[in-house]
Amino acid sequence: MTRKKVLVFLFVLCCAALFPLPSQSHMDGNQRINGTFIAIAGRSAGRSGPFSLIVNRYTAPGQLRELNEALGRGGQDELLKTLSKMDAGRIQIGPGVGVRANAVIADPWGEGGTKLTVLYERYIRFFELRYGTRSQDYTVGYAEIFLDRNGRGEGTLIPAAKVRLRGENTWEVEDFGVLPARLMGLRASGSVEIR
Repeated sequence: MTRKKVLVFLFVLCCAALFPLPSQSHMDGNQRINGTFIAIAGRSAGRSGPFSLIVNRYTAPGQLRELNEALGRGGQDELLKTLSKMDAGRIQIGPGVGVRANAVIADPWGEGGTKLTVLYERYIRFFELRYGTRSQDYTVGYAEIFLDRNGRGEGTLIPAAKVRLRGENTWEVEDFGVLPARLMGLRASGSVEIR
């Protein structure tokens, strides 16, 4: 091998080490759901903006069991600790980069459709902490999305929620606001393999 070929081979080898191919779990694809959120009540009533959910993976049954056990063991504080270790994608409400969608639970719905339940750690603003507002106790964001077999649908969004366990497997979600926001004109593209 000539010196020039050896240098090219070493350069390619270095590039492969510095920029590895994505792992198989990331190559399985992702699902993107876009639409519009519309605030129904409260200070933001009538306000609307873009909504986007990027799902990299659905929450596995074992993780769902962990969330349920955490709620039973220590309520919302324990739920938050368990959620913080999970990463299922990203949720964006309005402009900006959004926050991590910690759990995305997929269930069959309707005739070939899917119901997605999304839980995420809510970004608590400085003034909420500074003035000790009641909203700082509502640490979780919660969304329910109903998609038909063609990937179109609607849903509801509770940007500040409290989650409680009623019975052994029933979650009760309390909204800080009067009414949840509506998610309208949702369209899904791509898919995530259910494991």
